[in-house]
Amino acid sequence: MTKLNILYEDNHVLVCIKPFNVPSQEDASGDEDMLTLLKAYLKEKYQKPGNVYLGLVHRLDRPAGGVMVFAKTSKAASRLSEQVRTGKLDKEYTLCCAKPPQPLSGTMEDYLVKDNAHNTVRTCAKNTPGAKIARLAYQTLKTRADGTALVQVSLFTGRSHQIRVQFASRGCPLLGDARYGAGGQQLALWSTRLAFDHPTTKERLAFSSPPPKIW
Repeated sequence: MTKLNILYEDNHVLVCIKPFNVPSQEDASGDEDMLTLLKAYLKEKYQKPGNVYLGLVHRLDRPAGGVMVFAKTSKAASRLSEQVRTGKLDKEYTLCCAKPPQPLSGTMEDYLVKDNAHNTVRTCAKNTPGAKIARLAYQTLKTRADGTALVQVSLFTGRSHQIRVQFASRGCPLLGDARYGAGGQQLALWSTRLAFDHPTTKERLAFSSPPPKIW
């Protein structure tokens, strides 16, 4: 069973670290997922009978890892989801890509469309049916002798596979991303910081987790 790493918990929210390769929620694989694991944790901790409520506010791709927030009440879920929708929930990531993006810092804006049959995403023209705009800002933290780069990303939108597709479309796919062009042992994408307004107190909360030392 996956060991849980809880960063913060109160009556309204639960913040934790999602390990690499654990789904955010149940998928077709049937493998243990964060939502189910955390519900079991809450049920045992508080000796709750019946089903335990826990709201999935946002997702991380299965092969990625890092900070996530879950809602312990439906009211908290609604208010946090609204922050996701309006961009008030700040999400920062650290990644390693096959070569430095050009320029080394800036913004990326694309329209993306998802192929649900194959669970892939691609860039497309604005008028493509189902297209959604995707925006992010990035800063190259370090370039390495082997040609790879360590990059920090701030997301303005939260599209499926967004970071992976936007970087791959510019010729600098993430290391370990076999789906979008740079295969390897492990996808080099980590959710390093999450900030949001507490759903009841309105206090601004921020949580961080450094990327794996191997990077």
